[in-house]
Amino acid sequence: MLCTNCRIRAAVTQEGRCAQCAVAPGNTDGTAGPLVPPVPGLSAHPGLSAHPGLSAHPGLPAHPGPPAHSGPVLASPIGLSKAVVVLLCTVIAADLFALGAGANSYGLMTDVLDGNDDAFTDQDLDLADVLYAGAGVVQVLTMLATIVVFLIWFYRVRANASVFGPDAHRMGQGWAIGSWFVPVGCLWLPRRIAGDIWEASSRSPLDGTRGPVSYGLVNGWWAAWLGTLLLGQFGSRLYESAEEADEIREAVGVLLVADLIDVLAAVLAILFVRELTRRQHRMAMEGPFGRGPGPFVPPAMPAMPAMPAMPVPPVPPVPPVRPVRPGASDGSV
Repeated sequence: MLCTNCRIRAAVTQEGRCAQCAVAPGNTDGTAGPLVPPVPGLSAHPGLSAHPGLSAHPGLPAHPGPPAHSGPVLASPIGLSKAVVVLLCTVIAADLFALGAGANSYGLMTDVLDGNDDAFTDQDLDLADVLYAGAGVVQVLTMLATIVVFLIWFYRVRANASVFGPDAHRMGQGWAIGSWFVPVGCLWLPRRIAGDIWEASSRSPLDGTRGPVSYGLVNGWWAAWLGTLLLGQFGSRLYESAEEADEIREAVGVLLVADLIDVLAAVLAILFVRELTRRQHRMAMEGPFGRGPGPFVPPAMPAMPAMPAMPVPPVPPVPPVRPVRPGASDGSV
């Protein structure tokens, strides 16, 4: 009869167990316990008990799992950059619509001041006001949508720049959004952050150093943005307080210039977004020192110099061998 516990050895006790199962410590269910006692201080591995038919080994420690990554990580800004570019194009379209409506209002006010009453009607004046007001609403809506997506993109490229150049930033990552809402400080703080991002994303692909960086595109975009912002605010206040035809024409003229600068700012913003996104994508693909994700190709080793030819000693001449006549025992030929 086999042991009722291990089913290997012969049973020797009345309970039907072998000698080893009889002396092993028992479990609560009446079966014999493990032959190897558990190691004190070590817990069972949690992954083994999940497999059907396998029990946790008492001698394996619990696996803590991989540590959570708490540092900055790269995130692709390509999708957001495309959305920003599309929205900036809608801003340009709205500005062109406003330029057309503003040019129409400017011409009508000129006719009023010149006394050309036959050149327009009251319906023309009302239509000009409606078109110009509608153009202003379209400009505000497109600008708000663009600002939201642009700030999301701006925050992402700032986070990536922390990986590319953590020592190139003078302000924290949260200021990539908060700096735009600081009174008076919004006139230069976003430009400082944009310059730091531009510098961190312009690392040399050869040795990882950051040499002289050109900020022409960044400065041009920021100057145009400040120009349209300040001039637009000034023109809007003039237009709201204008009552006479000459005041309206003056305010519309200022707003026309502001809209022209806004078109320029949008074009430069598109170039800035595309170029900065391209630089970060290149650095992410090539690595910090310009070597791409492909297999590493070691540099060619210099050719070994040719060994000089060793002189060959002359071979002494071999004397001719005289044939021996068969049967001659004295060596005669």
